[in-house]
Amino acid sequence: RRARCFGRDRAGSAMTPKSVLLALAGLTLLAAADAGAGSAAAGGVDIPFTRFTLDNGLTVIVHEDRKAPIVAVGVWYHVGSKDERPGKTGFAHLFEHIMFEGSENHDDRFSKPLELVGATSLNGTTWLDRTNYFENVPTPALELALWLESDRMGHLLGVVTQEKLDQERGVVKNEKRQGDNQPYGKVNYRVLEGLFPPGHPYRHSTIGSMDDLDAASLEDVHQWFRDYYGAANTVLVLAGDIDAATGKALAEKYFGHIPAGPPVTRLKRWVPVKTETTREIMYDRVPQVRSIRNWAVPGWTDRDRALLTLAAHVLGDGKNARLNRALVYELQLATEVAASVQPFELASLFSIDTTLAPDIALEQVDDIIDQEVERFLRDGPGEEELARARTKILARVVRGLERVGGFSGKATTLAQSELYDGDPGFFRTYLDWIEHATTGEVREAAQRWIGNGRYQLDVLPFGQHRTVESGVDRSRGLPRVPDLPDLNFPEIQRAVLTNGLPVVLASRGSVPVVTVALQFDAGFAADAGRKSGTASFTLAMMDESTARRTALEIDAEAESLGARITTDSTLDTSKVTLSALAGNLDPSIELFADIVRRPAFANAELERLRKRWLANIEQEKNQPVSLALRTLPPLLYGPDHPYGIPFTGSGTADSIRTIRREDLIGFHRDWIRPDNATLFVVGDTDLEAALPVLEKHFGDWAAPGGDRPGKSIGEITPSKASRLVVIDKPGAPQSLILAAHLAPPTGVENNIELELMNDVIGGAYAARINQNLRVDKHWSYGAYTFFRDARGQRPWIIYAPVQTDRTADSLRELQDELRRFLGTHPATPDEHTRVFRSNAYSLPGRFETNGAVLGALLDNQRFERPDDYVPKLKARYEAVGLENLQAAAEEVLRPDGITWVVVGDRGEIEEELRALGIAEPEFMDTDGRLLPPLEAAHETD
Repeated sequence: RRARCFGRDRAGSAMTPKSVLLALAGLTLLAAADAGAGSAAAGGVDIPFTRFTLDNGLTVIVHEDRKAPIVAVGVWYHVGSKDERPGKTGFAHLFEHIMFEGSENHDDRFSKPLELVGATSLNGTTWLDRTNYFENVPTPALELALWLESDRMGHLLGVVTQEKLDQERGVVKNEKRQGDNQPYGKVNYRVLEGLFPPGHPYRHSTIGSMDDLDAASLEDVHQWFRDYYGAANTVLVLAGDIDAATGKALAEKYFGHIPAGPPVTRLKRWVPVKTETTREIMYDRVPQVRSIRNWAVPGWTDRDRALLTLAAHVLGDGKNARLNRALVYELQLATEVAASVQPFELASLFSIDTTLAPDIALEQVDDIIDQEVERFLRDGPGEEELARARTKILARVVRGLERVGGFSGKATTLAQSELYDGDPGFFRTYLDWIEHATTGEVREAAQRWIGNGRYQLDVLPFGQHRTVESGVDRSRGLPRVPDLPDLNFPEIQRAVLTNGLPVVLASRGSVPVVTVALQFDAGFAADAGRKSGTASFTLAMMDESTARRTALEIDAEAESLGARITTDSTLDTSKVTLSALAGNLDPSIELFADIVRRPAFANAELERLRKRWLANIEQEKNQPVSLALRTLPPLLYGPDHPYGIPFTGSGTADSIRTIRREDLIGFHRDWIRPDNATLFVVGDTDLEAALPVLEKHFGDWAAPGGDRPGKSIGEITPSKASRLVVIDKPGAPQSLILAAHLAPPTGVENNIELELMNDVIGGAYAARINQNLRVDKHWSYGAYTFFRDARGQRPWIIYAPVQTDRTADSLRELQDELRRFLGTHPATPDEHTRVFRSNAYSLPGRFETNGAVLGALLDNQRFERPDDYVPKLKARYEAVGLENLQAAAEEVLRPDGITWVVVGDRGEIEEELRALGIAEPEFMDTDGRLLPPLEAAHETD
């Protein structure tokens, strides 16, 4: 599904580089503390909480969850882009950035001391109705986090300078350029303007306009803080390893002295109803037609929002949904269709978002959508459809509540419920509405809200408060953080099924979910000698039908069980993963085993998937990051090496066009077999309970005759000279730099030293190249380096989307940063301390979820690590000295042997790149074909 979000997050503060590549003084209670009493939410889902209000109006919510020694801290201000005045758009988001740049008693980067104590999920986001800041910290570091949060809430303006405003203005403008540079990147602007009338506060986007960002003054910044960042306009939520009494005491200690702020007048509801349909055509540089129908519907706390969410699930959420079945599966008129409800405070957005298959007429798709919507408005959903939708929503809620904080999780759920409804327990009401909705109620809600006019965008290619005296002496600086906790990693258990299939299990019971993964020694490298993309295509086809079930039956059964089955591959491995509700483990594993063991590879399904796959390859060639990831590997490894393939794993259009059923059957026979696999189980079960179920469904699985295949991952002699390749993207508002050279495999003995060295040069927000290109020069929204894990030689990659007019300058700065690291500016003691502490102390937070534990177990097998590898990580980090970082740099970094790939407008950047002197530029098209010099091309024309 394509998620469309109108909010913005400060990704540079917490998003890892890999996530760039590969898309919340006595205490006077309100009457009495609400301990979350009352009936539990639907499906037994609940988050017990205590809620109270300080005398200065600050609302505080505490939830106790002792599964890990961490506390999620969330500070939610009830102000967003809807509160901006005309001519000041983008201001809420710009101010969010400024909040990370220091406060009066800590005039330094906000995240810096938190990184040193292992904080995770540290970020901030701005949306239409609110701005929030959050971090997960080890329990002993909680007071440090509260000191910092309260200092920027209560002691900020003295250090908000013109220099900081200009710095963050530049960063935000680059963020806007980066978003606009994506396919369909300007769709959201048109949707908001088309759906909401003039004067409506949702009519403009959260990122704002360039002109308005340029117009923001220092006085505007100060007034925004005074108007909206008072205690009475704020919700503080603490979730995790903390009790209510401790939460009360700490909230008063650090926040009780902060003024309430002025009263805020705000709208509560404005749902603009369209009586006729408005259509707009937008032309963009995109490979496929995309049509988006939009309706304004009731907001966050309205029961109709829940009913319409169910309607959206039935119409367009999942393969078995009505529009997916008609448009994608049966008629194959579209490659993707999704119906969804995005909830906001004043109104919500109901959308049907369709990406057409190539060469399909928009009128034909419109007719089908009209027919399906009219049928739904007339007949409503079926009982079975409604039951599947309920189960899917509940399963997503259960999975989301595993985390205590971050972008989702318990803290976010409580804060949003309080902010929009005035009751942290509102989520119970919402889930109760979902559980007890009838087919008739869903139909009637749809008739009320999506039966009238709509906006359609078709994108075609081309209280009395007082303060208390503070007991915190801020002149003494940051609070001392006591000893930080060690990682509590679950015990690993092992067994073997009767057919010899190994089982690795880790028991984690925080939520009633079990994750099962079968990992095979295959991956993209197994394509060697086969058609490129065979590994990924085979894995993708496995759940399209089996000898016992059709694709639609698989999807319907998974939805009814609340199960989710996915397939994916890395360079070296392939895996099939099941996420199951613990109570449905047996039937979920039966379905999982059927997909693994008996895929039908039906020709009809193959042809359906082929069309979508080819459309996706065209999308990859239109998106700068994926385009660069397709182009770079053959340049690094050579076209005949098993790793010299598009790192997206999707293959080439030519190879996918020629794939046949026999190719898939052969790959499955050779690689997807029990003697080439390990079965991993993580979650709410144990070996005694899980082993009989696994034996029942996998114990009789026999390997085919013949030896297991092998892979020959040859070693490449690193290049001693740089190479510069430019992929021409006319009209691109930004250049993407993606560069790499080869490095030792992930499994080498000194991998920890290599990873920490990378964190110094480019692996974190505070690393050198991001500080250079983003913070100091404002040429980029974020620049990073990272290793792409592999059993063989792996690439060390530089990622930097930059302003077009600074493309050559950015290449020079990146190369110079590497040279300085190796020469005049080696790693410093402060950098060593930062990367050690941020890695070692973040371990408890990094392995909070079942998915993180599973990932560690999979990596242990892939890289032949012992079971105690993760529990001993802290000791490994402690053993790395400053001299080891420098030795790692000298081993890996080769500033004069880099393969540089630049995706950008050749006409704008060629002259400066030629003058740069790194290497003679070569120019390629999106298929990797060399282009002639511009003069020759003009002569040909």
